[in-house]
Amino acid sequence: MQDKLSTEYRPSEDEPYMSPPQLAYFRRKLLEWREMLLTESDETIRNLRSEQWREPDPNDRASRESDASLELRTRDRYRKLIGKIDAALRRIDDGSYGYCEETGEPIGLARLEARPIATLSLEAQERHERDERR
Repeated sequence: MQDKLSTEYRPSEDEPYMSPPQLAYFRRKLLEWREMLLTESDETIRNLRSEQWREPDPNDRASRESDASLELRTRDRYRKLIGKIDAALRRIDDGSYGYCEETGEPIGLARLEARPIATLSLEAQERHERDERR
């Protein structure tokens, strides 16, 4: 994999699918996303620790607790997302990144650009969602 991938690089359909530059690009994208989520989670923890929880007004206290609960639910979603990012990074390492886990077909650059943690091709994902609705 290339260590010095240009920040302007974007994967192209004109190059081999999951070539070293493409893998390096998605690795960087996933690592940056992961770092952003961790930073936001750390900020939440700092904010929750610094909050004044002894509001004299019960309505103010209830409002703060409601806000904190929403924030914690968001961070729990982030925690799950970080797990999916870590799994995607492992797939880059083992050579299975970018390929549908059901069909083995390429997921596609556009889908991975939009959802770099995708494990299913668009067709397999749609089929999976139809099956869940039944």
